[in-house]
This record gives sequence, structure tokens and C-alpha cells, in this order.
Amino acid sequence: MSHFVVLPGDGIGPEVVTEAKKVLEAVAIRFGLTFTFDEHLIGGAAIDATGDPLPSATVEACRSSDAILLGAVGGPRWDDPTAKTRPEDGLLGIRSELGLYVNLRPIQVHFPTASPLRDASGVDILFVRELTGGIYFGPSSLSDDGTVARNEMVYSVPEIERVVRVAAEAARRRRSKLTSVDKANVLEVSRLWRRTAERVMEDEFPDVAYEVVLVDAMAMHLLSRPRDFDVVVTGNLFGDILTDEASMLPGSLGLLPSASIGDGPPGLYEPVHGSAPDIAGRNLANPLATILAAAMALRHSLDLTEPAAAVETAVDNVLAAGLRTADIAGTGPTVSTTEMGDAVARAVGMGSRK
Repeated sequence: MSHFVVLPGDGIGPEVVTEAKKVLEAVAIRFGLTFTFDEHLIGGAAIDATGDPLPSATVEACRSSDAILLGAVGGPRWDDPTAKTRPEDGLLGIRSELGLYVNLRPIQVHFPTASPLRDASGVDILFVRELTGGIYFGPSSLSDDGTVARNEMVYSVPEIERVVRVAAEAARRRRSKLTSVDKANVLEVSRLWRRTAERVMEDEFPDVAYEVVLVDAMAMHLLSRPRDFDVVVTGNLFGDILTDEASMLPGSLGLLPSASIGDGPPGLYEPVHGSAPDIAGRNLANPLATILAAAMALRHSLDLTEPAAAVETAVDNVLAAGLRTADIAGTGPTVSTTEMGDAVARAVGMGSRK
């Protein structure tokens, strides 16, 4: 038996999580597995209910789970810049509380015609982003008169070593090429990152091809030659920006999952997209990113490789059959959130008859 904590969150989060649960239930039937689901609050919904974007009950439930499935957090109703807490504090908090120090974000182009690039076929990049250090977690301050603000980027050798090791191990399982992204020509923190990463690669992963690219050059290369990259590792700030840029290569955020993991279970699995409050409750959202995030949970937290592959194959088959939600349909016909989830669940179940 495997236990999922489900954090629907805000906006379209509850809708897409419902479809991912539907697919996981189809997986359980096909492979003779047992999954249990326990729902808790996070983000704006948690603020509304408890005044806290990450209630202690949510943290404790997550600690005792095998995997966590998150929808999305945030929305305009909680966007008051003077507020002491914001929905996003819940997401940052759960990562910190559970020691989820690395984010895995695969960028795969399922159908090149949806990409804004002329030819995005064959793009398959795994971004490995450090998640609990850097400028987002460093010291910060605002002067008494409100005219000067400061945020400090801080990394230690152990923090860099562990994320580079995760990335290098992933590269060994893929095409055995690792790209490290920094800004060592300007930042002292990046110079430490570069020295540490080079030492880890030379001492522990001599079989993995290794290169270093400056972050500004990487921003250009992602558009000019994205097929050249296999696994990319970088810090929190650069990873945040580059993965958002790369997320447009497939043509829609609705196709991209992510995983936040640490040294052991549970991991946190979520779509890359946000809460999309403009379409919330309208049955229009693309659930495929969340469904693929559930597949990542099966693989990375539950060690269920075959069921994970079954979900990914089902998504590929549904897309190959021409089903499209509005974000990826262009001028063609569309299906709803629930119809897309139903189709993937059926495709998972049909695999058992082969």
C-alpha cells in the first residue's frame, strides 16, 4: 500500500489533481496496487481556512506520506503586497520543511507543431535545479525608509555537491552528458559553484561528459540549439528562470511536470503551471502536466517504473490520437479537463489487455 497526500491548492489545482488521482486509480487496478489519498490544505485555500499558507497538520501529514501530489498555489485574491503571508510561502515552506533540495523538471516536446520554435523535434532535457539555497533563502533586508532592499545569494560546498551528484547520476541513466550553468565571470558564489562541481565530476563521474555554460549564454542556447543538452544543473535563481524559458519549448505549460525531492521519501510532485485563476472552475485546464507529475511520483518515490511508464505511454497515445485541451488545440477541436483525464485513465487500463 502506498499513501499519497494530495494538496489541491488554489485555482485550477483541485481540477487537475482530481484527474491525476483518476489516472492513479486506473494504474492501481491495472497493476494490482493499492493507493490511498489524504487531502490537505496549502496556499491561498489554507490562508482562507486557517490564516496560514502551510498549516502544521499539512506538514505532519506530508511527513508520513509516501508521495505528495500538489495542484497549484496563488491567485489575485491573495496578491496584497502588504500581506504578511502569501500562498507561495506554503510552497517554499513545504520544500524547506521536508528537505526537498532538488527540483527535477523534464522538458520534452510531445508534438513539435505546438512549439514556438521552427523545429523542436527531439528536444529532451532534464533540468536539475537546486531548490532550498541561493538568493531565495539567503538573508534579506529593507531599509527603514523603504528605499534600499537587499537579498543575498548564499551557497555552501555541501549544498552544491549534493545537487551536482543528483544531476550526474541522472545523466548516467540518460545520454551521459551534464551541463552546469553559472555566472562565474561575475559572482563569487558561482565561482564556488564551478570549482565544486568540477571537482565532483572529475573525482566521481569521469564517465559523464561535462561542460560549463554561463547563464546568459544558456538563455540563448535554449532557443538556438536545445537538442544539444541532456541534463542541466544550476542554482535556485538561474534554474527558476531557465526552466520557465525552457517550458515554452513544448508549446504549453500544461504538458510539463516537476518533482521536488530530497534524500528520501516523500517527494513533492506538481505541474509546472500556476493556478490559472482566469479559467478555474470552467473545466478547461490541461491536466496532463499533473498526470505526468503523478507518473514521476510512481517512478521516483515509489520505485514503480513500469506503472510510471504506462502513464507516460498513455499520455503519448492520447495526444497521438488527436485529443487536445484548449491550450494546445490551436484552431482544432478541444476536450475538457475531465474528458482528457478520462481518456488517459482509459488508455492506462487498455494497456492491461495487450
